[in-house]
Formats: sequence, C-alpha cells, structure tokens
Amino acid sequence: MIEAVGLSKFYGPFAATRDVTFTVNEGELVAFLGPNGAGKSTTMKMLTGYIAPSEGVARIAGHDMLRDRIAGSQRLGYLPENGPLYPEMTPLGMLNFFADARGLSAAYKKERIEAVIEICDLSTVVHKATSKLSKGFKQRVGMAQALLHEPDVLIMDEPTAGLDPNQIREVRRTMRRLSETKTILLSTHILQEVEAMADRVVMINEGRVVFNGTVSGLQEAGTDLDDAFHNLTRTEATSVA
Repeated sequence: MIEAVGLSKFYGPFAATRDVTFTVNEGELVAFLGPNGAGKSTTMKMLTGYIAPSEGVARIAGHDMLRDRIAGSQRLGYLPENGPLYPEMTPLGMLNFFADARGLSAAYKKERIEAVIEICDLSTVVHKATSKLSKGFKQRVGMAQALLHEPDVLIMDEPTAGLDPNQIREVRRTMRRLSETKTILLSTHILQEVEAMADRVVMINEGRVVFNGTVSGLQEAGTDLDDAFHNLTRTEATSVA
C-alpha cells in the first residue's frame, strides 16, 4: 500500500535522503523512526506527493505520486507535523470546508463528518474556534480531516509531538482503532510509540535506511530500545536489511 523505491532528495550538494527503500503492506502499522534531521519528514513529503523526489518512485496503493498524484491522494490521509489549521474556524466548519474541497456529496459529507467527529472524540469542541483548543484537540482535528474521505492509507508525522501524557494516551487509543482497518505509516522519534503500537519498524539515519524489521528484531540491536536506537543512529552505523 505504501512503497518507497530508491527515494533520494538533493538540495544542491546536500542529500536530505539517499536511496530510501521500504514498503508498508495492507493492514500494517509501521513506525518510521529516526533522530531529528534524519530525513523522516522529507521522505513522508515525497510519499504524499507534496514534494518531488530527485530520484526514485513513491507509490500509494499502486499510484505513482509524481505522475498520478490525484488518484493516489484519494486513497491517502496525511497528517503533517504541526499540521496547519484555520484558527478562526470551528472544527465543524473546517470539516465542512475540507469535505467540499474534496467534492464529497451532501449526504456522504454529513455521514463522514459525523463519523470522524466520533472517531476523534471531538463532539465537545466542534463549535469552538480552533484557536481556543488545546494542542491535543488540535491534533485530533488534524486527524479528523485526514480521515474525512475514508482513505485506505494514513501517513502521520509526529502525531503526539508536544502532547501531555493524557493527550498521548488518547491519540494512541485512536491510532489503535484506526489500525484495525487502515494501513498506517507513523513517523516518530519516541520509542514508547513503537512498543505501544507498531507491527514493524523502519529506521532512518542521515537520509538512509539503517533498519527495517520487527520490533523484536530492533530490540536485538541493543540492550533495550534506547540502546538499539543509539547503536543504529550513530554516524558510523551501516545499513541493514
């Protein structure tokens, strides 16, 4: 459902990513790990078609996101890190706006807005200005718009960044529910997210994939996940399958 094939992004002589290759199969929740500046967000932007790769191919549900982005986007829900919201609008107003922008019919729009409000537990804040919401609720609003058109694939960039422990618990609960019916790529550098939710891990460091395997396989790379993360993201770390 998600394919990165030799994805590289160059800015002059600087390589933000180099030959990033991995897949996410239908029904998997895969954690995309790496330290800050490793190339996670750049890779996700290429996968979503937001930026074009310098080399390689990104596919969503079989659609090349450079050549067939509209069809791919119809299968994709994307939550960028600190996703932009319209502060003067209410969550309900925003969801109506995004539904209209996606061309949802009136009946289907009503059905989907009600569904995502329930999934993301927004019923108590739908009529409040988004600017007045807590960061946790803002994340839920962003997640709701990503789910609005009922995509098969979700790509989420640091969905729990900056949240307090109670908010993180709520987002994790929502993610577990979604993983029952969606294919999910979840970018994070928080190792607890991996243990709590992931079926598999792809780790990137300095723009290259350095691990692609199970959570238990990652644990074998160190005495614990913290140690494994350190070992695999050192400058001298080498790629492994």
